[in-house]
Amino acid sequence: MNESIDVIAVVGPTASGKTALSTALALALNGEIINGDAMQVYKELNIGTAKIHPSEMRGVPHHFFDVKEPTESFSVAEYQEAVREWIADIQSRGKLPIIVGGSGMYIQAVLFDYRFTEQAADPVIRQRLEEELESSGSDDLYARLRMLDPKSAESIHPNNHRRLIRALEIVEVTGRTKQEHEQQQGNQPMYRELLIGLDLPREQLYERIDRRVDLMVEAGLFAEVHALWERGIRDTQAVQAIGYKELIAHFNGQLTKEQAIEAVKKNTRNYAKRQLTYFRNKLPIQWVEANQSNDEIFRRTSKIIEDFQK
Repeated sequence: MNESIDVIAVVGPTASGKTALSTALALALNGEIINGDAMQVYKELNIGTAKIHPSEMRGVPHHFFDVKEPTESFSVAEYQEAVREWIADIQSRGKLPIIVGGSGMYIQAVLFDYRFTEQAADPVIRQRLEEELESSGSDDLYARLRMLDPKSAESIHPNNHRRLIRALEIVEVTGRTKQEHEQQQGNQPMYRELLIGLDLPREQLYERIDRRVDLMVEAGLFAEVHALWERGIRDTQAVQAIGYKELIAHFNGQLTKEQAIEAVKKNTRNYAKRQLTYFRNKLPIQWVEANQSNDEIFRRTSKIIEDFQK
């Protein structure tokens, strides 16, 4: 491994071939893989999330899969904290961290200075503002917000005390308005990172997606979702994932089986389009055409890595 690279990310839309490339890279570069898919953190969501099967891992360690129950919530902030810890752990053992997945915001949050509004918090300042509100009312606080952050004041009613205090807290903690705080993030790299993206012509990508959904159905997707449905898991964050919400609707009597399958295909195609838009607009990715053999994809990716290290 060339130590000039801190972390590699293999990204791309669903069904673009990330699993095969990432395991080949891990074997060649003494790497370990970290999950970069927001839904693959959930236990029992295997078929519908296209979670890697142990037989596909080729002996490569895979981290941060199956860490949440399907009844639990999960946030980008949690992902950022956990994956940065995994990166440090893998590096400490002389290995190369390779993040693999299609959740662009999650990967951006890890690799760049993506800060969350809730991190701009100070309990002491918040308590003081709450005491001011209690003793003097909201008029003075709202006047202060209009002076310090007029943009936020436009969208916050003086009687919305929680939002009023929160906006003033952000200004005091960061020295910036809420909008400035949110905008000045996600651009500066936290690592010497290399992002490899797999791309396909739209028609081929959609064909792959449709075929993958058919294979998921054959592999038991309906049984997987029905088991969750029978346990009353119907409205949690986990089963809002594509492939689950449509089948939940089927088991609720809202869609026929055929309609549910078609809805999964359609929603997955739309999701793939959104993934590509995010990757192209938000992240500095080096793209590799994925309508080639696995060997050729690996060869071209290796050349990108080699050139990056020069």
